Amino acid sequence: MSALTLKVAHLYPELLNLYGDSGNILVLNKRMGWRNIQPQVEEVHVDDTPSFADVDIAFVGGGSDREQRIVCERLLREKAELRSFVEDGGVLLAVCGGYQLLGSSYTMGDETVEGLGLVDLYTDRGTPRLIGNVAVESRISPQPIVGYENHGGRTHLGPGVEPLGKVVFGHGNDGESGEEGCLYKNVVGTYVHGPLLPKNPGVADYVISRALERKYGEANLMRLEDHVELEANRVMYRRLIDGEERE
Repeated sequence: MSALTLKVAHLYPELLNLYGDSGNILVLNKRMGWRNIQPQVEEVHVDDTPSFADVDIAFVGGGSDREQRIVCERLLREKAELRSFVEDGGVLLAVCGGYQLLGSSYTMGDETVEGLGLVDLYTDRGTPRLIGNVAVESRISPQPIVGYENHGGRTHLGPGVEPLGKVVFGHGNDGESGEEGCLYKNVVGTYVHGPLLPKNPGVADYVISRALERKYGEANLMRLEDHVELEANRVMYRRLIDGEERE
């Protein structure tokens, strides 16, 4: 058995799996295993009391407003521990609804709901929904990040929060700023579904490397043969930029 292990907390998979977000966990598992890093995936369910004391990577996916509200109510009970995890450099990947939970508040219909307050951002609502394919240039990935977005929320970053990247196709955080997602310490928040990681191996490796560096002090990832993944990324990006794909 490899001496290197990473523990992954998959938060509420029974509620937050919009657009196949659980596929992100499969990709992390495979890319760790191919490098002889032992993944230890723990699913955290609605009736569980999560602990982040020994977690290296936490993942929270997207869901409808109903599921998002349930998850936020559960995680607010663990707000202090989650904040300590984030401030200590814990790796957190949050997609769509999970991304909206990171901020101080988010709006559902006519109601503004308290968020987890982990990152200086907030989300309100706008019309129309921002739907379609998306491509983002980001410093965390050698290739453009490609995927799909579908959200009524408009997410606004605080002055000290770095966006995940620049939108080159699609809408991003609010359809106006040209920004998509957020980066804060080792938190990655994004509206990119699809799921995110299968077509974006650079993002997966960023998440793994940050976790390794935090736990072991270094992250020398063995290069993988990513021909299939990179070809899927390249084809999607070219179709978007060349105008072959729209919504």
